[in-house]
Amino acid sequence: MTDTTRLLAGRYEVGEVIGRGGMADVHVGHDSRLGRKVAIKLLRSSLASDPAFRMRFRQEAQSAARMAHPTIVRVFDAGEDTFVGPGGFESVAPFIVMEYVDGRMLKDIIREGPLAPAEAVRIIEGVLTALEYSHRAGVVHRDIKPGNIMITTTGQVKVMDFGIARAVSDSSATVAQTSAILGTAQYFSPEQAKGESVDARTDLYSTGIVLFEMLTGRPPFRGDTAVAVAYQHVSEPPIEPSSLNPRVSPALDTVVLHALSKDRFDRYQSAAEFRADVRTASEGHIPTRRLPETDASSTLFGVSSTTSAPELAMKRLGVDDDQVVRTQSRPPVAWIWAGILTLTVILIAVVFWLLSLAPAAVVPETTRVVPDVAGATYESASNALEGVDLVPLEMRESSTEVPEGQVIRTDPEQGARVAPSTQVDVYVSSGAVTVTVPSVVNMDVTAASTALESAGVTVGSQTVEHSPNVPEGVVLRTDPVAGTETREGDVVNLIISDGMVALPNVVGQNVDNATGTLQDDLQLQVTVSGDSSCPVAPNTPVSAQSLPPGAVPQKSAISINYCTGRATGSGTGTGDDTGDDTGNGAGDDAGTGDDAEGDFDEATQDPPPTEG
Repeated sequence: MTDTTRLLAGRYEVGEVIGRGGMADVHVGHDSRLGRKVAIKLLRSSLASDPAFRMRFRQEAQSAARMAHPTIVRVFDAGEDTFVGPGGFESVAPFIVMEYVDGRMLKDIIREGPLAPAEAVRIIEGVLTALEYSHRAGVVHRDIKPGNIMITTTGQVKVMDFGIARAVSDSSATVAQTSAILGTAQYFSPEQAKGESVDARTDLYSTGIVLFEMLTGRPPFRGDTAVAVAYQHVSEPPIEPSSLNPRVSPALDTVVLHALSKDRFDRYQSAAEFRADVRTASEGHIPTRRLPETDASSTLFGVSSTTSAPELAMKRLGVDDDQVVRTQSRPPVAWIWAGILTLTVILIAVVFWLLSLAPAAVVPETTRVVPDVAGATYESASNALEGVDLVPLEMRESSTEVPEGQVIRTDPEQGARVAPSTQVDVYVSSGAVTVTVPSVVNMDVTAASTALESAGVTVGSQTVEHSPNVPEGVVLRTDPVAGTETREGDVVNLIISDGMVALPNVVGQNVDNATGTLQDDLQLQVTVSGDSSCPVAPNTPVSAQSLPPGAVPQKSAISINYCTGRATGSGTGTGDDTGDDTGNGAGDDAGTGDDAEGDFDEATQDPPPTEG
């Protein structure tokens, strides 16, 4: 079965390849069940030969699918496809069904040259927002690099491939396969290069590498082999980005070098801290170094390297000094029972005390209500959220209805009850996206509607008009016309041909003018005939037309007649015995004179006039 006709899980139609990587090919796909466009990543069959990898891959795909955030490419589904290989053997290929993102990879953008510092800051803030969300969910990416970052056509940042690197590194895949999965060594952290365990700060180091590359157009460490690059990550200090790009400020130099600290305890400890310093640097201020968080060494990251083993030992001795002289290995049994009894009494007393309190006093106010900040500026919304002990996080989102700079919504939504210090995503309108109305003239209605919707506008009303040459159901023009700058989502109306022309009344018009109007302007099939039943007139008028005025089908046949007959005249004769015939055509002759009534001298007079 070819890729163009391949069907996965009975619902996903595999289309053309839109990207290739060391571990997989990415195809455009169609979910026939939900009728939506998706991206399908088909992993190499060599990876699928390891059962441990397949199991780990499914687990990590399920973890990634639970993450729903605007800066993370959604994972919709994952599974395995069985197909017959070239040798006639069945093979298994894992696949992932992801959100289809219309945009470009960051690596392709960097290939065109260094980014403006302001744009690099905007993109790295989006990456750090995605990492903050994933780290809170307990997912470490392990493979942050420009090839895993997408920039949509509207400028939104999207990070993809969460959890896949871990699925490979935790399986029994070969070193060569792992290298293909984890990408080039240019984005390794020192702990990855040394084969040590990784944590959230590993992603922050790799993010620092990406920021360096966006600012300078190249990664900080380069070498002929992956080993040489890995050695530099471990032992060589990075250079300042401003030495390669003078547009980089000293403040951004400070942020990048802090992120690229060899010791994970010396670099940024959270994505939020990293993002705050990036924002400070973008405003022209050099961030100040902060002390590590008090609980960082005992929760997520293990024991801090800033506290030496002798210091920990001395602290432990100070705490346990009263236990050094104890020779008994455990307290007496009586003491144990006495302690249990005491605790029981205390517990009963506390329960009795709580039950005796009023309901309002039993449950202290430990939740916060998310205020309604829709329509406010981010600054006002931030103050309102901080006022109720919530942590605001600005998110940018385009909107055709909410003006730029005003809050669209929050997540959690207004009125929700949350714990104190909960982060609230504040979605601020970046305004409507401007789009250009495409030309759909001479398209049928279906094709024109598809082209307009693809351009980001809404198809409005359909009005029919007459046209001498455009077939029925084909677009004559749009309102507004093609090339007009409008906002995304605005309505564009269609004016469509009805296949008819408006036939005028040409009776009485000059025959040449009438023929030009009907034949040249209206493109009708005209037949011209003479009419001998009416007198000739100076302007040769049309005496009749075969079709009545009004709407007639295009290319209709029509006959017109013009006057060619003789006119009726009269003759008058004067003289003694003569009457001259002066009439034309079928006129009457009259004679006057002595013999005008018929008496004449045959020898000298002419015969009387007769009817012509």
